[in-house]
Amino acid sequence: MRTFLVGKVGFVEKKEWEPNCWINVVAPTREDLRFLTDEMGVPEEFIDDIEDVDERSRLEIEDGWTLMIMRIPYKSVDTSIPFITVPLGIIIKGEVFVTVCYHHTEMLPDFINFVIRKNLELANNWDLVFRLFLSSSVWYLKYLKQVNAQMHMAEVELERSIRNEELQRLLKIEKSLVFFITSLRGNDNLLMKMKTLRSQRQFFDDDLVEDVEIELRQAQDSARIYSDILSGTMDAYASVISNNLNIVMKRLTSISIILMLPTLVASLYGMNVPNSLENNPYGFLIALLISFLFSVFGFVIFKWRHWI
Repeated sequence: MRTFLVGKVGFVEKKEWEPNCWINVVAPTREDLRFLTDEMGVPEEFIDDIEDVDERSRLEIEDGWTLMIMRIPYKSVDTSIPFITVPLGIIIKGEVFVTVCYHHTEMLPDFINFVIRKNLELANNWDLVFRLFLSSSVWYLKYLKQVNAQMHMAEVELERSIRNEELQRLLKIEKSLVFFITSLRGNDNLLMKMKTLRSQRQFFDDDLVEDVEIELRQAQDSARIYSDILSGTMDAYASVISNNLNIVMKRLTSISIILMLPTLVASLYGMNVPNSLENNPYGFLIALLISFLFSVFGFVIFKWRHWI
């Protein structure tokens, strides 16, 4: 847990909480949770809601406390899905400003370092909220660029040879894009609800809100575009795989028919009935020649039809 004094000089880290400080809690311990609930008075149900990894973006006001949950991008350590989204809870009441995230993300440390390095002016808590919104949208775009690079690498490998591993990689990327699109849509709805808070509207920086909307729209558009491209790519490779399978089956069928012709001739002349070759000393050679001619004829026909 880290505490920062928010003001015109960006962030100043504090050892103890002071009014108008930002309490940033990442992967909270029991002591952190006890401090938030017992000393800061944060409702326990807010903490429980933030802990749920599937909690949707929303805004809730209860007993003077304001809870905002936004979905932020997270580079997953699980190899099944490269990128997912996790909830970031923002809790505000008067001079209390708390953020809680149960995962170690790249976004929050980068945001803190950026504000300190640039000495950004933060007039009030709502400036900090919209700055967090802006940072999350920027990180969505960063991860979407990495997703695009992974898509390109998988496509290059698929052009060489279609393997299950590359197709599975594309399926994992598709899951990540679904998470991103859904979370960005939820964040957009949350932003719209925040703008309807008339009692707080006077504290909003209109230029900052506009920047947040632009970045959020850009992230949504990029995620949808990459998702459409990936869907088209998957459909194209599915058609290629189906076409390749048809070609293989057609060739195997043609080869089976060609091999069946000598068997048919041998079966006819191998029957225990008179066939005019039973007493011929060259009967075997004649049957062999007829089989060969039938096979050549079948091969020429299939080659002419482009079945081989």
